This record gives sequence, C-alpha cells and structure tokens, in this order.
Amino acid sequence: MLLAIDCGNTNTVFSIWDGTRFLATWRTSTEHQRTADQYYVWLSTLMQLHKLDVAITEVIISSTVPRVVFNLRVLCNRYFDCRPLVVGRAECLLPVNPRVDQGTTVGPDRLVNTAGAFDRYGGDLIVVDFGTATTFDVVAADGAYIGGVIAPGVNLSLEALHSSAAALPHVDVTRPQVVIGTNTVACMQSGIYWGYIGLIDGIVRQIRAERDLPMRVIATGGLAPLFDQGFSLFDSVDDDLTMHGLTVIHDYNKGLENA
Repeated sequence: MLLAIDCGNTNTVFSIWDGTRFLATWRTSTEHQRTADQYYVWLSTLMQLHKLDVAITEVIISSTVPRVVFNLRVLCNRYFDCRPLVVGRAECLLPVNPRVDQGTTVGPDRLVNTAGAFDRYGGDLIVVDFGTATTFDVVAADGAYIGGVIAPGVNLSLEALHSSAAALPHVDVTRPQVVIGTNTVACMQSGIYWGYIGLIDGIVRQIRAERDLPMRVIATGGLAPLFDQGFSLFDSVDDDLTMHGLTVIHDYNKGLENA
C-alpha cells in the first residue's frame, strides 16, 4: 500500500493509495518540529478510526518545506520499514524532465502537479494551484514543465492587508454580490476576490499569447471552486491533482525498477 505525502507551506496532506483509488485522505498543519513518533500516532489513530487495516509498504513525498522531510524520512524508516521516494531528489526520476534555465530548482509541488495534469489531461496546459502562493505551471505538449508564474496566495494577501494596516480587519474569502463595497469588510472582500479573478484571467491570456496556443486551464487547491463560480476561467477543477501526480511519479519509478 502506498502512502502519498504532500507537504506544503501551510498544510500537509497524507493519502493512502491502493493502486486504483485513494482509500483515505487527511490534512494537518505543517510544523517542522513535529517528530516521526507524533506523525505515526496521528496517522495510525486516523487509520483505526476509519477501520483501515492495511500495511503501508511504500511512501512518496513532495515537500516545499525542506526541514520537514527529515522527520518524514524517519517516520518511513522506523514505522514502515521503507525508504521513501522524495520528489526533487536525484533518485526520484520524472516521466519528463523540466525544461527551465540551467541551475534552476523547480518546486516539487509544481513537478507533481505537472505529472498529474499531463496524465489526466494531456499536454499544452496551464495548471493554477491555489496554495500559500498562487502558482501557474505551464505544461508542454510532451508533458514537460517549461516554466510558470508565482503570485501571492489569496490568504497571504488578506493576511498582509490585516497585519500591515491597523484599521483593516481580518476577513474571510468569499464572492461578493457586487463589486462596489459599502463597508470596510465588503471593500476588502471585493478587492481580493475580483482582484484575483483579474489576475488569473490576465496571466492566462498572456501565457496563451506567448505560447500562441489554445491551452486548457486546470485549477487545483482549496480555493479553486470559489473562483470557478459562474466564470469560464478554468476548463476543469481537480481537487486531488497533486496527490494523483504523486502516484504517477511513484508508478513511473516502480516501472523503471521492474524493467
């Protein structure tokens, strides 16, 4: 049984994959000080609650927080008796290598999204991921990651407004009924929501113009459905794209081992 772990700047997602489907998916906050023992107690308790009596024999990890990887490796060695595949490390090969400037390190999350999107939708894609940052990953016809865009995340922008301007409160992200706000909260919500609608639309149009191709747009991340309401910004919203990408990369490496 495969355990896929996606460690982002804010949250870490654990999914158990049986080869055909995800049996369960759980999310926890990303904390670099969390030990392997704490991870195991948390994970094994959830497995018991969901009556998942399965043996984890393989693990693949994608992490944008390098300090977390050590304890996740210890978790795998100590409790699952396996050495995990870590996306971005030399021993973890990709179905198609990225084509970027020499010496550039591509974030593991972007490599995983690229692999997952190409497997499900083919090439010539723009993958928009609503995470701590809002990223745009450009996927070529052959499945290679060829670059993209990094913008501040939606919640990060809201937090910056709240923390940097004493008079502005913390607000939730929601779609306003009108653009013109008549109170402070409504004005902030409108600025964030319609501002990101414009950002997404503008960046996608520029990428399509530079590529001179009618590229499809795939959205993922927790806020993707919110920005898909009543618009044609995205061709598909894919909630488990990143986790699917981890299984694709894992299967590719297993195939090489068995060849």
